[in-house]
Amino acid sequence: MNKMESENKNIIAHLVAASENNVIGKDSNLPWSLPDDFKYFKNKTWGTVVIMGRKTFQSLEKPLPGRTNIVITRQEGWKSEGVIVSNSLQDAIEKAFQTDNKEIFIIGGGELFHQSLSIVNRIYLTRVHAIVEGNIYYPEIDPAKWKLVSELSHEKDEKHQYAFTFQVWESILPV
Repeated sequence: MNKMESENKNIIAHLVAASENNVIGKDSNLPWSLPDDFKYFKNKTWGTVVIMGRKTFQSLEKPLPGRTNIVITRQEGWKSEGVIVSNSLQDAIEKAFQTDNKEIFIIGGGELFHQSLSIVNRIYLTRVHAIVEGNIYYPEIDPAKWKLVSELSHEKDEKHQYAFTFQVWESILPV
């Protein structure tokens, strides 16, 4: 358990949708439209802190309402109304710990997911049951380090172009 987590008892989580081949995006856009996954995302993150990279934030075009939005960027002087700007992952997490939230969500993009995988203790993964083209990937989940603790399947239907499964993974190893 790292020092920040042990002192604050917070959960640091990834919240992501990834295809069977771990694609999470194509040219800064989602490669699918899954309305129930959007609802899941909104319900999980409402009233919490979300941490994202600048490119992810710019793809959203505005802060997510009902949440504390922290944006990580290396661009000197970058700012946007309604967000807290951070210059590193550690700084963003320290700022998130200053809130009263029990769970902090890292929501992308790909580079931030790769950088932070070793410090998260939970992954909310929507596994999209398709092989899709893309250029942004989620890291491989190592079963020696992660345990699948819950799954809920959703079939393909008129509103969802692919079947998908909501999965929750817990870290086996202390972070």
